[in-house]
Amino acid sequence: MEYSASTIKLGSRISCHFYYKDQSPCLVFIKTTLIHFIPTSQASKMDGKKGGFRACCFVFALGALENIGFVANMVSMVIYFHYLLKFDLPTSSNTLTNFLGSVCLLSLLGGFISDTYLNRLYTILIFGSLEVIGLSMVTIQAYSKDLRPDITCEKSCIKGGIALMFYGSLSILAIGTGGVKGALPALGADQFDSKDPKGAKQLGSYFNWYMLSTTFGAMIGVSFVVWVSINKDWYWGFFMGTMAAIVGFIAIALGKPFSHYPPLRSSPLLRIAQVIVVAFKNRRLILPENPVELFEMNDKDKYQYDEKLPHTNQFRLLDKAAIVPLETFPQPWKVCTVTQVEEVKVLTRMLPILASTIIMNTCLAQLQTFSVLQGVFMDQHIFGKKFPPASIPIIPLVFMTFLIPIYEFVVVPFALKITGHPSGITQLQRVGVGLILSIISMGVAGIIEVKRRDQSIKDPFNPISLFWLSFQYGIFGLADMFTIVGLMEFFYKEAPSGMKSLATSFAWLSLSFGYFLSSAFVDIMNAVTKKIAPSKKGWIEGDDLNESNLNLFYWFLAVLSTLNFVVYLLCASWYKYKEDTAESETESRNETESRNDQ
Repeated sequence: MEYSASTIKLGSRISCHFYYKDQSPCLVFIKTTLIHFIPTSQASKMDGKKGGFRACCFVFALGALENIGFVANMVSMVIYFHYLLKFDLPTSSNTLTNFLGSVCLLSLLGGFISDTYLNRLYTILIFGSLEVIGLSMVTIQAYSKDLRPDITCEKSCIKGGIALMFYGSLSILAIGTGGVKGALPALGADQFDSKDPKGAKQLGSYFNWYMLSTTFGAMIGVSFVVWVSINKDWYWGFFMGTMAAIVGFIAIALGKPFSHYPPLRSSPLLRIAQVIVVAFKNRRLILPENPVELFEMNDKDKYQYDEKLPHTNQFRLLDKAAIVPLETFPQPWKVCTVTQVEEVKVLTRMLPILASTIIMNTCLAQLQTFSVLQGVFMDQHIFGKKFPPASIPIIPLVFMTFLIPIYEFVVVPFALKITGHPSGITQLQRVGVGLILSIISMGVAGIIEVKRRDQSIKDPFNPISLFWLSFQYGIFGLADMFTIVGLMEFFYKEAPSGMKSLATSFAWLSLSFGYFLSSAFVDIMNAVTKKIAPSKKGWIEGDDLNESNLNLFYWFLAVLSTLNFVVYLLCASWYKYKEDTAESETESRNETESRNDQ
């Protein structure tokens, strides 16, 4: 009997992966003088003490606690910027969306580091320390009168030491929060084996429960923390968010003994660069007719956690990176494997999906800023009690706490019987439902704004109730539930094994582009409409919403979202899931073998 060693892992006992002569794998546990031969397919079931939903409980705890301060800041900071830091309305809105866009963009940094240099837990703790420092600086500035503009200041109030403290704290907070969000979802998803049918189903459920945990944190943030910030003092709200984050990071650290940590890989950016460079070098070479002739790693040489990706016919130009030139020994920067080329193809296929969700997140950014400002001009009493405008998202969040379990326990099993898919519907179908709901939400938002403005002009002392905003928030909350969860699961499951965190961060990257595009839209829309409007004023210019045309801006986003949905349908129908490509590759190989036998 012959063996071929694949990996050796040192620990309390030595575990070695071997292959029999017929290539069937086994796992050897060497313990004193006794050697146990166990098939690799069964070995994964032995380590039942780690992973699973028990390990995810610590992820859920941090997701909820860290989200308390993040969401509270997200919905209320526009008021903080406007009334305490003396920004005008457009600048307040743009400052907040730029900050949130930076947070989401920097999630790529956390994802990249946790895939390459540090495991996910250490990445979270390091960036979490920065987040706590940033929150502390924001708290100190809100507390100290010397670090805030003078109450009599009317314009250009942020300068000197105040500006240094303000932009410094936001920068550190953005880096820390972004790094945490880039690594945290993937840490929980790592606790399940997506190749096992049971693990694949649990993975889909995990993203739903992760969304529910962050929803609980958001509910506390937009209700209690926001109420404290507005009715007591701003620094108390920031302080509560800081303390909640500290408790959350302690909780995730306590979960270390219960979690799986995939081995680190070489830099995904380096592997991508190698494919592009080698494909360019080999651009004059002719591709072989049979893809089998392209260079690929041997099954024996495959690392324990690597996956061998089948060849696909899309982006054939990249296949030239897997051609072995004459008299060339395969090595990095000269020849790439088919799997390495396919990793780049997978990421390339993801980009149109990513791009077609940006407009929806632009709409989200507008609701998070202008809807709060709308609430300032509305009757803030609901059921006889005063309700802060920044707390109105509590209504859709309450809906979501009921809808997510209903979706998990009712909708998914029902859809599973029809489709046979572990998650009920595919991830891209789920994203599509979210995009449709976002279009409806923006249309409703425009109608509510017309009603609010007309009543405010007709009878300024009897404005409509703040409760009307719950309709646009509620519909968009459902859209967010479908889209964000669908995107995170899609990017995680479709990503190559060494790029899970980085790819999961693409969901946040879409949010980032949406926030930045939101800021640009406000400026561009004001500049264009100022020239064409009879009043020579921009649609959303100045400090008085009653003199603006925010409803037209909402409807413009609804039309734009409809066109974007058409583009998304084309991108989603063009995309090929990894499972589909693997099945088609197997069928093609079987057909070839049968023809050869004949």
